[in-house]
Amino acid sequence: MIVALFPELLAVGGVQRAGRHTAAVLDEYAKGRRRRHQFMSLNDPAAAHRGNVGELEFAFEGFGRAKARFVTAALRQALSRPRLILAAHPNLAPLASAMKAIARDSRTVVFTYGKEVWKPLTLARTWALRRADLVLAISSDTARHLRAVHGLREDRVRCVPQGLDPEFSCAAAASCSFHDAKDLAAFSRGRVVLTVGRQSIVDRDKGIDLLIQAMPRLACSVPDAVLIVVGDGADRERLQRMARALGVGERVHFWGNVRPEGLAAAYRRCDVFALPSKQEGFGLVFIEAMAFGKPVVGGAHGGTLDVIADGITGYLVPHGDLNHLTQALERLLKEARLRDEIGRRAQERVRSMYLFEHFRARLTAVLDEALEPR
Repeated sequence: MIVALFPELLAVGGVQRAGRHTAAVLDEYAKGRRRRHQFMSLNDPAAAHRGNVGELEFAFEGFGRAKARFVTAALRQALSRPRLILAAHPNLAPLASAMKAIARDSRTVVFTYGKEVWKPLTLARTWALRRADLVLAISSDTARHLRAVHGLREDRVRCVPQGLDPEFSCAAAASCSFHDAKDLAAFSRGRVVLTVGRQSIVDRDKGIDLLIQAMPRLACSVPDAVLIVVGDGADRERLQRMARALGVGERVHFWGNVRPEGLAAAYRRCDVFALPSKQEGFGLVFIEAMAFGKPVVGGAHGGTLDVIADGITGYLVPHGDLNHLTQALERLLKEARLRDEIGRRAQERVRSMYLFEHFRARLTAVLDEALEPR
């Protein structure tokens, strides 16, 4: 039997999407090997649910944030002595470890992503990570933090990068259109830099404010430069005030959250994608833009280093370096041939490394390793 513990699967978000990908692959894996499996989600509504990733479907039980009931159900599952226990977030690692104490012959695998393991954890979570048979990291940077910050042995850590959602792969291959005429009009005004990210106080290190600060300088050499900001949050008002104070209010367009088809159309029509963040666990938005053949500009830090090959599929800039950021954007916006060539290489990188089938192959290999006889 295989038991998987998830924090949440139905909501919008990077961890939730990664969880759905993991659940889909794990369900396929279990069925292919005729293993019973049970998936449990702490924060989804208390009911039986079905999810899907492309053509792959999976079933799971939600527990409506009822932690006591979730823990009790997980420990009860441990009595059936599952062969594999997977915790899809380090916060769930202590529970997976407790289950292993009951089912002593089981193997435990824990997924980690980014900022949740960049700093020391509680003693219980650190102990549980160290006790796991395998700990999966979304990038080489996260793997480095696991070893340096939490003292994990190198032979226990595996790097399993994310893959592009199958639905997004289809969108990248198809024609996309806007449902709102004003959205399309924004692209007719000039050369467009697109950024996508939450605008919350805790996410200020994404670097959206740096892009706004770069616009006055960029306008001097690229007079028709426009910045489109997709996403929303409590920090949006501050960013709008900043744009107006810098005299670029008419150049910076805040779209808020958009439908998937609108986001796909924005990726297709933009000239450059940029998110000069201070630290990314992985940076899924980069591979989304790259899938549409767009050059990308990201922070020279964290998991972004795995995704962007500097000077080949985009540019890496030190966080906070406005001169470097402006120069990278200026060059890509002014030189169409360079922009197209870098975009082509970016698209090839995604197709060769970051599709869903690549994630499926990497995770399947890890599952095989976790379940091989000792």
